[in-house]
Amino acid sequence: MLRFSLAVMAIVATTALASAQDASSGIKRTPLQKIDFPDNYTTVTGLAEIAPGVSAGRHTHPGIETGYVLEGETVLSIDGQPDITMKAGESYTIPAGVPHDAKAVGEKPVKVLGIYVIERGKPLASPAK
Repeated sequence: MLRFSLAVMAIVATTALASAQDASSGIKRTPLQKIDFPDNYTTVTGLAEIAPGVSAGRHTHPGIETGYVLEGETVLSIDGQPDITMKAGESYTIPAGVPHDAKAVGEKPVKVLGIYVIERGKPLASPAK
């Protein structure tokens, strides 16, 4: 039980540190839920808030990303597709392994609910080459 508690505290501390570092760069990420489902995959749900004019940075995921813009406006750049300007109430899907970026445009931050279905044991995101 002690090992489990220490593991949970380490995960919480790492998440808090990552959130603090993101906030200083104009991005705040809030993990909401993580479950091992379906077989061999992990499903992660989280909120991302990006300050006006800030870009998330080109990256990939080892699985599909789908999301919904809750507030604000963003330009979503997905390799191989024209840029998409999205507003609150619109949703998107990004295929596994495809480099992409999102930038908050306008005067308000953009808030996005993201759901990631990734291969179990792989990192949630990696910088795109």
